[in-house]
This record gives sequence, C-alpha cells and structure tokens, in this order.
Amino acid sequence: MDRLAQAVVDGILQGSVLSLAAVGFSLVFGVLGIVNLSHGLLVIVGAYLALVARQAFGLDPLIAMPFVAAIGFGLGYIYQRYVVSPAINRSTIVSSLLVTYAMALIAQNLIALLFSPDVMSIRPNYANLHTQIAGITLNLLQVIACVAGLLLITALSILLYRLPIGRTIRATAEEVLAARVCGVDVEQVYALTFGIASAFAAAAGVLIGMLFPFSPSSHEHWTIYGFVVVVLGGVGSASGALVGGLLLGLISTLTTQFIGPAYPNVFVFLTLVFMLLVRPNGLLGNAFGGSR
Repeated sequence: MDRLAQAVVDGILQGSVLSLAAVGFSLVFGVLGIVNLSHGLLVIVGAYLALVARQAFGLDPLIAMPFVAAIGFGLGYIYQRYVVSPAINRSTIVSSLLVTYAMALIAQNLIALLFSPDVMSIRPNYANLHTQIAGITLNLLQVIACVAGLLLITALSILLYRLPIGRTIRATAEEVLAARVCGVDVEQVYALTFGIASAFAAAAGVLIGMLFPFSPSSHEHWTIYGFVVVVLGGVGSASGALVGGLLLGLISTLTTQFIGPAYPNVFVFLTLVFMLLVRPNGLLGNAFGGSR
C-alpha cells in the first residue's frame, strides 16, 4: 500500500511539470491549428537560459524563471511572425511540420555548438532535501516544481478566460473570419499566442532542468510528451493539459513501480493509441471546438 501511495504522489508531482511543459503545445495546436515540432526545443532553451543565468549571474533557477519566460515570449513571437507564419501563408499548413522540425534540428545543433552536446544539469543545492509524511517521501524540489507548475497553469487559465487578450485568442480560435470582420488582427493574435506558449514552455524548461539532466537532443522527448498530453487531455485548454499531464505522470510512475523501469513508454503509448481509438478529442475535448 505504501508503494502505491508513493507512486501516486510521485506521479502527481511529475505530472504537474509535464502539464506545464505541454500546455504551450496544446495552446498553439488549439489556436493556430499547427503541430509545433519545435515545442520541445523551446522547453530545452528555457533550461539552457537558466543555466546561463546561474553561471553568469549566480541566479537560482526559480529566481531566473520570470526572465527566462520573458525571453521565451520574445523568441516565440519573432519565430511565429517571421518563420512559421510566412511558411504557412506561402504554402499549406502541412509545411509548418517541416519548418518547425527543421528549425528544431538547426537550433539543436546551434545549442550543441555553444554549450557542447554533453548532458547538463541545474540542480540547486536544496535538490536532495526531503521529508516524510504518513510514510510518503516528499522531495522538496519536486514539491516546489509541482506548486510552480500548478500556479503557472492557473495563471494561463486566468489569462485565457478572464482577460481581454484571452477572450480575443479564444474568439480567433473558434472563428477566424468573424474575428477578422470584428477588426481583430489575426496575425498579431497568432504571434502573441505563440509567444505566450513559448513563455510557458521556457518556464517549464527551468523546472525540468532542475529535476532532470538535459542535453540539446532532449527536445525530441518533450515534444513527444507534449503531443501525448494533448491527446490525453484535449486541445487548447490549461485544464486539458493538466489532466493529460497528471494522467501521463501517473502511468509513468505506476508502471515503473509495479512493472519495471524499462516499460513506462510502452504503457504511455498504449494509452495514447487507446485514446485515439476511443476518444480522439481527449478527456476534456477541444476547448475551441464549439464552431468547428
């Protein structure tokens, strides 16, 4: 029973970070209708920016997170405005797959050139602190990452459903033509959405860099996990990303604990296939699907 409780708690703690890492992927997919194959790269960029902040300025990764997120927003805005958008406008939306994947590979090699292809880490001094509650071991760093992830997902939900920019984003996602008729600059909304998604991806990268080793090639792992979370939870909503991330975290930790550490991906992708067959819109459905 203690093993089950520990696995569930670990799954929730891990799942909250996975949710934050995937929420930007979900937002871009839901609003722009594209699969951003460079999303994991934006996550890894956040980890490397936190590494630079610690090495150059001695900043704790959590303190550096707001600055990393701001840089991520700027990079995402420019990337969508001047790379992704022209590619889609001049060809088809399928070209976004090729462009984003190509940019991910280019950026991966640039990061390897700047930082080396070696595995890095930004684990702080308090990474190994832990406590026990009712026989369950809680790692301080995992708890901090979980709380930070939940707070950021809540902030995104407030932005989408309480602020004017969020209402504009949702209106554009539901009906582009009506948004244009109402005077909405759709291209600007798309760029802002991509920037917001990139900011959250970069922030997630900081937490991921604190918890796990990372390298330039790690981006593929987080892109795939982002896609899985979207399929499990649903497209376009913070709550969908949260549900999908928590489910993914629970599947991973329960499989590791009771079957073996070599099999989490097997059960993750079996669940993915099952969901695509039974409920392809995810557990919470498409947040922007009302008019589609």
